[in-house]
Amino acid sequence: MSDNYKDIHIGSVIQKAVVESEIEIGRICNFINCDERRIKKMYESKILDTEILLKWSKLLEYDFFRLYSQHLILYASIAADKPKDSIKKQTSLPQFRKNIYTKEIIEFILEQLETKQMTKNEIMDRYRIPKTTLYKWISKYTK
Repeated sequence: MSDNYKDIHIGSVIQKAVVESEIEIGRICNFINCDERRIKKMYESKILDTEILLKWSKLLEYDFFRLYSQHLILYASIAADKPKDSIKKQTSLPQFRKNIYTKEIIEFILEQLETKQMTKNEIMDRYRIPKTTLYKWISKYTK
């Protein structure tokens, strides 16, 4: 599942969600406020405007933005490369207390551990996962 987070083609993900939800194209067109031709173009698009993606998320009751959050957790561990004692900058942006870990992310990380591709310390450093969190996952999800 983690490969889906590496190269996200949001249009095809949305199309799969539409097929699974069995929502009629007329309802989609009304909600998104466009014609069927434009909807089909969205399915083919690798990227979508955030306002459109928000509408899709509401219509299909699925957080499509989370795909990008998972990508950041797995593939853009920028802060992990910085020294831990570096001073945090003040920002007006909202600050979130916790990372969002889906079942797929947890499985991916535990698979890295089981296959010995990474050690516990490497996982904690690379993905900025607290030691207690990693050990909880190990005890809860491994056999």
